[in-house]
Amino acid sequence: MYPAFMKLSRIMAYLGGTMLAVLILLTCLSVLGRSLNGMLHSDFVEGIAPGFAQWAINLGVGPINGDFELIEAGIAFAIFAFMPLCTLSGAHASVDIFTQGMSGRVNRILSLITSLLFAAVFVLIATQLFGGLLTKYRSGQTTFLLEFPLWWAYALSMFAAAIAAVVAVYVAVMRVLETLSGHDLLPTETGADH
Repeated sequence: MYPAFMKLSRIMAYLGGTMLAVLILLTCLSVLGRSLNGMLHSDFVEGIAPGFAQWAINLGVGPINGDFELIEAGIAFAIFAFMPLCTLSGAHASVDIFTQGMSGRVNRILSLITSLLFAAVFVLIATQLFGGLLTKYRSGQTTFLLEFPLWWAYALSMFAAAIAAVVAVYVAVMRVLETLSGHDLLPTETGADH
């Protein structure tokens, strides 16, 4: 089952990375548009070419409308999209100053406790996002500028959080089996590289 979970986790990480790339491009275009808009409305440009600024604005030169709304929804998805791979590979940041000198059994028990906590938190987050999705769907709330339904953002985040929860539960079950058997069933935790 490990290869299937690893494949799913990598697909989610690629989706999260793609989302981040799109959001970076969106941010850059919006900042560039905002800067051009300011420059076109300067006294210098207005003196040289009156009416040019309005013509450029009519073409669409300016900040992207609703960029903050899109970034907010996209970042939430991206964060949850990276969690399955991070959880499965044991790449969460850790401070092992105190645990590096402990026995393998003690470290295995600590890893089990951490995995159980991660699983519980991810299940809780996914459940709460589902509740929020239903609330936003029923209320018909929309974003302020773009007026897209808020439940879309909740659905996107809940999808990624649900996959993170499934992977975290799998890791927790495997850590229980590792603790009971005394053998590593998952690759050893790598921790975050610094």
